[in-house]
Amino acid sequence: MEARDVIKRPVITERSMELTADKKYTFEVDVNANKTQVKDAVESIFDVKVAKVNVLNYKGKFKRMGRFGGYTNKRRKAVVTLTADSKEIEFFEV
Repeated sequence: MEARDVIKRPVITERSMELTADKKYTFEVDVNANKTQVKDAVESIFDVKVAKVNVLNYKGKFKRMGRFGGYTNKRRKAVVTLTADSKEIEFFEV
C-alpha cells in the first residue's frame, strides 16, 4: 500500500485543532492500515519525525431511509504525535 493510499484526509475539528499545539495531528486512514504503515506514510508525505501513533476504529451506524435500512461506512482515525525536534505540519497556509 502506498503512502497516499494509507492517509485519506486530515480530520479538521475544533478538538483536533487544539491538539496541534501539542504536535498531535489527526488523520482519517485506510481501514486496513496498521500503525507502522501510518507512521511511514506521515513521515514520507510531510517530511517529519513521528514519535507515536494511536488508532481509533469506528463502526458504521445503522441508518434507515423509509423501509430500507443499511449501515454507513466504517472508518479508522489515527492520532499522530510528532517528536519535539520535528517541524510542524501546515494544513492551512496563512
